[in-house]
Amino acid sequence: MGRYVLRRLAQAVPLLFAILVFTFVLIHLAPGDPIAIFAGDSGDAAYYAEMRARFGLDRPIHEQLAVYLANVARGDFGTSYLHRRPALEIIVDRMPATLLLMLTALALSTIGGVWLGATAARHSGQAPDHAITVSTLVGGATPAFWLGQVLVIAFAANLGWFPVQGMTSVRGVPEGFARLLDLLHHLVLPAATLGLLQLALVTRLTRAGVREALAEEYVRTARAKGLAPRVVLRRHALPNALLPVVTVVGGHFGTLLTGAVLTEIIFAWPGLGRLLYDATLSRDYPLLMSIFLIASAGVIVANLLTDLAYGVLDPRVRLR
Repeated sequence: MGRYVLRRLAQAVPLLFAILVFTFVLIHLAPGDPIAIFAGDSGDAAYYAEMRARFGLDRPIHEQLAVYLANVARGDFGTSYLHRRPALEIIVDRMPATLLLMLTALALSTIGGVWLGATAARHSGQAPDHAITVSTLVGGATPAFWLGQVLVIAFAANLGWFPVQGMTSVRGVPEGFARLLDLLHHLVLPAATLGLLQLALVTRLTRAGVREALAEEYVRTARAKGLAPRVVLRRHALPNALLPVVTVVGGHFGTLLTGAVLTEIIFAWPGLGRLLYDATLSRDYPLLMSIFLIASAGVIVANLLTDLAYGVLDPRVRLR
């Protein structure tokens, strides 16, 4: 397995290089001038020329790319135009908030989806199955921005159960256990918005897998031995039905990161999604490039962990 991991990591290097080059060219060819955006109408032509030379934007794009790649190889990801701080330092500050949101949403969609899918399969053709199937079809087709707005209006604005936005209370950050509770209170609506959209897919996959497993010979043998239906489902049908779910859950990283952008904007969550949105509007090239690089590396690592988990869960799979 160690050799397999090393080979996959070695294959990731040229992939990340290609992503860097493609993203760099795409961002720099897109309309908009970062100097004009943050300088506004107050600067004259000499000021614009001075700032473009300062940030290296007056050079041909191939020279800018060569300088950027050389800096990245030394661990220098550039300085944000907007924040005037190292881009990597800003990302490290914002990353915990996004990881907390994504992992909570992933846990919600996985645990809830497996439970709903198993319940639907166990009651196949009955009322619970129909209700869950219809709900997941509607949930899977619901846009994230619309769902987020509905949750805000229903549970924050009208009922007042949860905060409208932010990660901490505006009345001051509490200490100790109260701080954890305050964080969880703010986390509920963003995590629900991001997780419910993925829950529909996990539910449908689990339902299909469990229904297929329940028709297998080994399950019928377990039933013939007199095992309770819950035991048959938990010990025999569900473990084999979860293999496709593992693959989908691992592939959710990129989807969750994309959804986090809209979710963090709606709830003013101080993570990478909101940072990416602000960097795009301000044409903050170093920050944009760094976010895309970190996100790409995260997707590659998530896919690797998924393959490793699949090999552990299914002994028939050999990782070489």
